[in-house]
Amino acid sequence: MVEEISQSTREQREIWLQEAHYNLFNLKSSQVFIDLLTDSGTGAMSDKQWGELMMGDESYAGSRSFEKLQKQVEKLTGFQFLLPVHQGRAAENVLFSTMIKENDIIPGNSHFDTTKGHIEFRKAHAVDCTIDEAFDIENLHPFKGNLDIQKLEKVYQSYPKKQIPFCLITITCNTSGGQPVSLENIKAVKNLSDQYGIPVIFDAARFAENAYFIKQREENYKNWSIKEICKEMFSYGIGMTMSSKKDGLVNIGGFIALNDEKIFRKASNFTIIYEGFITYGGMAGRDMAALAQGLDEATEFPYLESRISQVELLGNLLIEYGIPVQKPIGGHAVFLDALKFLPNIKREEFPAQTLALEIYKEAGIRGVEIGTILADRDPETRENRYPKLELVRLALPRRTYTDNHIRYIAAALKNVFDRSDEITKGYKITWESEILRHFTVKLEQA
Repeated sequence: MVEEISQSTREQREIWLQEAHYNLFNLKSSQVFIDLLTDSGTGAMSDKQWGELMMGDESYAGSRSFEKLQKQVEKLTGFQFLLPVHQGRAAENVLFSTMIKENDIIPGNSHFDTTKGHIEFRKAHAVDCTIDEAFDIENLHPFKGNLDIQKLEKVYQSYPKKQIPFCLITITCNTSGGQPVSLENIKAVKNLSDQYGIPVIFDAARFAENAYFIKQREENYKNWSIKEICKEMFSYGIGMTMSSKKDGLVNIGGFIALNDEKIFRKASNFTIIYEGFITYGGMAGRDMAALAQGLDEATEFPYLESRISQVELLGNLLIEYGIPVQKPIGGHAVFLDALKFLPNIKREEFPAQTLALEIYKEAGIRGVEIGTILADRDPETRENRYPKLELVRLALPRRTYTDNHIRYIAAALKNVFDRSDEITKGYKITWESEILRHFTVKLEQA
C-alpha cells in the first residue's frame, strides 16, 4: 500500500512547531512530509505478512500463531522459551522486573533510552562500556558498537557478582549511531563474563542488521548465511529482549526469548501481570503470525542489502556535501553531529534538538534528538547529563521511501548546513517529566 504525504510551507511549519512546544513528538503525522523520527513500527509489510494476518489464530491460550512464532524464534536464536509482549520496552519491563533490584549495576554498550529508563526507574545503574572509537565520528572502526573488554572487566572487579545481574549487549548499538558489534567481541564479552559468573543478555531489536555487518566486515563469516550468523550470535547469551517493530518488520510487537527456565518461570508471572497470558502477552494472534513471517524475511541477505544500501545512500550524499555524520554509516539511520553542524549553539541550549527543529522548518522532515535532552538528568544530582556526542538521528523506515525521497532529504540538509553559521540561538526547557523527558518535554526559544 501507499499513503499520501502532504507538503507544507515554512510559515505553517513554524506555527505548528510553536503549538507543539518545539517537541517534534507532538507534531501530527499530517504535518510531516518525510518522517524519520524512528524506524520502529513504521515500515511496510510484505504480501506474505499480510497473508499471515488473514490466517491469525486469536485463541486466548496456545494459538497456532504463537506456535509459528515460537518455532521461528527458536530456529533463528536457539532460545526455547518465548514470552510475547506488545513492544520492546514491555520486554524490558518484564525481564528487568524479574532480574534487577535497587543499586544493581548493568554494564553494556550505550544503553538505549528506554533501557536506561527502566534500569534507573528501579534505582539501578547503567554503566556504558562502549569502545572509545564510537565517540569519534571520523574513526572508521567497523564495529563501533563493541564493548571495551577492559572497561567491562573494571566493572566486574569493582562490584560483587550479586550486584551485576547480567551484561547487556545491544545489537546494533542505536545510541552510538546504529553501529554493529562483532562476533569476536561478543565472544570476548561472553568469555570474560563467564569468568565472573555473570550472564549475557541481548537487546536485539536490530539483530539482523548486526548479522549483515558481521557477514560484510568479519572475514571468518563472509560465507555464512545471515540466519547462521544470527544463531551463532545468540549462542553466547542466555536470552534476549526484542522490539519486533524494527527487524521483525511489523508495526507492533516484541518478545523475550530465554534458555534459562528459572528466569522464564519468574518472568512469566510478570508477563501475566503487565501484558497478558504467556502465549500472547499483549499481541493479537494475527500480529504474531505476521511477526513470524517478518523474522524470516528480515534475515535474508537480499532484503538487508537493499535496506542498508538505502541508508548508506543518504549517508554518502551527506558526506559529499561535507555534512558531519557518524562514520561508518549505521544500519538503520544516519546520525548528524550537531556540535560540528551548529558550532554556535551552547550545550545548555541543546544543539541536537535545535538542529532537528531547523531541519523540520526547512523541509518538513522529522528526525529525533539523541543528545542532552534524551540523556535526561542524573537521577541523584538532577543535573543535565551531557553525552560525548550530540546527535540527530534520521531513521529510515523499512521498505517505505524511494531513493527520490532520500535525495530530497540530502538536499534539504545541505540547505540547512549552508546557513548553519546564521543559527546562533537554541532552546530552553519550560517543562519536563521526571524520566524519559524527551518524549513529552516542552521547550521555548532561548
